[in-house]
Amino acid sequence: MGSKTQSTMIINDIKVTALEVPLNKTYKGSYYSMTKRATLITEISTDDGINGIIYNGDEPEEQLEIRNIILNEISPIIKGLNPLNVEMIWEKCFYLTKNILRNRSTVIKAISCVDSALWDIVGKKANMPLRQLWGSYHDELPIIAIGGYYSKNLNDLNSEIEDYQKLGISGCKMKIGSASPEEDAKRFIQMRKFAGEKFILIADANQGYGEQEAIEFCNLVRDYQIDWIEEPIEWIIDRQSLKSIRYKTGIAVAAGQSEISRQGILDLINNESIDICNFDASWGGGPTEWLKVAGLCESNSIHMAHHEEPQISAQLLGSVNKAKYIECFHPDRDPIFWNLLENKKIANGKYKIPNLPGWGITLNNDFINKYKVTV
Repeated sequence: MGSKTQSTMIINDIKVTALEVPLNKTYKGSYYSMTKRATLITEISTDDGINGIIYNGDEPEEQLEIRNIILNEISPIIKGLNPLNVEMIWEKCFYLTKNILRNRSTVIKAISCVDSALWDIVGKKANMPLRQLWGSYHDELPIIAIGGYYSKNLNDLNSEIEDYQKLGISGCKMKIGSASPEEDAKRFIQMRKFAGEKFILIADANQGYGEQEAIEFCNLVRDYQIDWIEEPIEWIIDRQSLKSIRYKTGIAVAAGQSEISRQGILDLINNESIDICNFDASWGGGPTEWLKVAGLCESNSIHMAHHEEPQISAQLLGSVNKAKYIECFHPDRDPIFWNLLENKKIANGKYKIPNLPGWGITLNNDFINKYKVTV
């Protein structure tokens, strides 16, 4: 156990609750599929009576391992420490990544959960929503849905857009990358024609294309108001190929969610690979690391996005100037966001960023009790 600091505020305990919710069908992206939605709720209690609570991630296959790292490795390091010393605690936890024989990404996800809960304590102690603590710029932002999954019926795309419009969502980031560029372009153009010109439309290949395929797709849809193309290139060659796509097509490129450190983002910046950075705080080390990434991007005129996670991304993106969109899913694809988060406000294509202290969220305990995983 860490030694008690001069402050009377110390960390008493950490609890982690795993949730897992079955989906009503299989959702298919470029080279992956999803049949359930999962998340971890991390709660840190203090002797001051202020508790930090937040949920992170969607890792059904590894979330119990992440939970065990938090409870068995991180908890002994940080109990008794001042939760306001977020940077110092982050460095102590980062030591766990030094073991070269373990999956560092899994450790970073565990650190992300703890870091996020600590920032909730900081915001509540200051009696401020986190975006104001970090230098508020936006009170609301456009919200889009990650969707456009592959199906046998193209008309499913039209029905999906109708659902988004009824929900007050202003756009869609649709899946491409496993079909041919011609077939994916056909799907993209159908969505554009049905949704109209004001509907935000983005293409996300999830690293599914080769360079020439990505360029071909961009050329086929360039006249149909594509906002950006995301992770268009297979991971092994992405740095230089992302740059080539930017320069050869003139279409904005987004990437960064697959990086787990600021150094990975710095590589993308130095290689002129991105226009938009969608670094994920739940995958990359928490808000502490995300804010450093945002500083790098601001210095290089790169816009910030965030890979899904609206319960976290709203406050983060609300704190920076060059913010893009908050991302969610269709209610069928993410029943956790639509049922666990009680105080979300979506209207006229915008997400109202919560004004309560910390993350500003209220969780539905009945939903937690229904879907928590028994360990």
